[in-house]
Amino acid sequence: MAAALPLIACSLPMAAALVVRGDRARAWLLLAALTAAPVVLIAHIADASQVQSLRDHPTLLAAAALAGVLFVGGLAILFARIPRALPLAAVAMLPLRIPLSVGGSSSNLLLGLYLVVAAGALAWALPIIAGRVRGEDPARAPGALEWALAAVLVLYAVQAGYSDDTSRATENVAFFYIPFAILFVLFARLTWTPRLLGQALGVLVALALVLAGVGYLEYATRHLLLNPKVIASNQVEDYFRVNSLFFDPNIFGRFLALVLVGLMAWMLWQRTARRMAPAALAVAVIFGGLVLTLSQSSFGALLVGLAVLAGLLWNARRVALIAGVVAVVALAGALATGTLDLSSSGSAKKTTSGRSNLVSGGARLFADRPIAGHGSGSFAREYRRAERVSAERATSASHTIPITVAAEQGLIGLAAYLALLAFALARLVRGARRSVGRAAVAAAFCALVAHTLVYAAFLEDPLTWALLGVGTALAAQAADDPPAAEAEPA
Repeated sequence: MAAALPLIACSLPMAAALVVRGDRARAWLLLAALTAAPVVLIAHIADASQVQSLRDHPTLLAAAALAGVLFVGGLAILFARIPRALPLAAVAMLPLRIPLSVGGSSSNLLLGLYLVVAAGALAWALPIIAGRVRGEDPARAPGALEWALAAVLVLYAVQAGYSDDTSRATENVAFFYIPFAILFVLFARLTWTPRLLGQALGVLVALALVLAGVGYLEYATRHLLLNPKVIASNQVEDYFRVNSLFFDPNIFGRFLALVLVGLMAWMLWQRTARRMAPAALAVAVIFGGLVLTLSQSSFGALLVGLAVLAGLLWNARRVALIAGVVAVVALAGALATGTLDLSSSGSAKKTTSGRSNLVSGGARLFADRPIAGHGSGSFAREYRRAERVSAERATSASHTIPITVAAEQGLIGLAAYLALLAFALARLVRGARRSVGRAAVAAAFCALVAHTLVYAAFLEDPLTWALLGVGTALAAQAADDPPAAEAEPA
């Protein structure tokens, strides 16, 4: 349990920042979490070779630290003077990952987003603490979603105390949960006007077009820029998958699918025909990039997102009935053609890209310790130990988030995860048909959740927290001004 104390120490102020009443207290707690997370991370990697090399060059280390402080300070001044620059900069950084070796393992980190989040936190918190800006009404209590997020953060830190892989749990908390929770707080307190939403969508569409273009280039040259594992797979398979500047075709496909959902929402709510042509062209280009990923989970996520949009725009029961019929017909076709053979374990393994074995192995881990699980971050190591597979195979084992949560955190963690999903969907979907912004956020979140059911990264993906933050802000705006919320955006 001693190994989990640093994680608890940085998770508690972040959890309190999510649920406390009044922005002044929230600002202090936010700065505490922002300070504690890097300290915990530096202590965690203090013995790593990369840190040792920096110790050997103290002048270089001091110069880099000074440059980082000045850069973050400059960004904070910019965000304080031009508030809309924060969400646009954060959105632009959402998909951009940089590979770094941390603590003996390679990680793809969102360094640009970390800098933006740190600067945004300073720009928001310092004026409130100094009394130059009035915060929100302290009488507005946090909702069930904030309490669920806070509970998940604290529970994950506590359950790292009996994990055999505290290192993985530490990296998840420091690299993902704390900075992304700060992003949620910042986004939830912005005023998301139709113009700002449109600008944010424009940034995402521009990024998707550029990244899809890189994917087209990879496919034309049959050469991937990143990810040696996918490069090796392409050399032995009769197909070619692209991942653009991502390190995984499925994560690249997830990003493109969510952008497509947002763009389709904008098109469905449009009343001006002349704007449809460039949007339709962008949809075609981005969808082509999605096709080249060959990501089945991303196609499924896209279908779920489009179905939610259809249900919000038209009759939800009729859309659900049509979707059910399509699913039954597709299943019948797969059985009839032999594409799916439920009587053959080998066919099931091939159809699910080997994930059926991963699910069954994770279920056995859950059965071993059903109440509290094996500890946060322990899935890969416990799976390797129980199934006697290689480290490479175990790393790819956490591809179904509910199974991973159940194996690591047991029924306790699974209940917290399900509660979080229920409260998030209740906040985002209720009243979403009133505006294109809320409908797009609700559909994109449903698509993301569908993707996580057959692949990795839920709270480890900044898109999850960003969508929850934007959806929370839009729901609050709708509650404060119902007539304006119900009006169609320009």
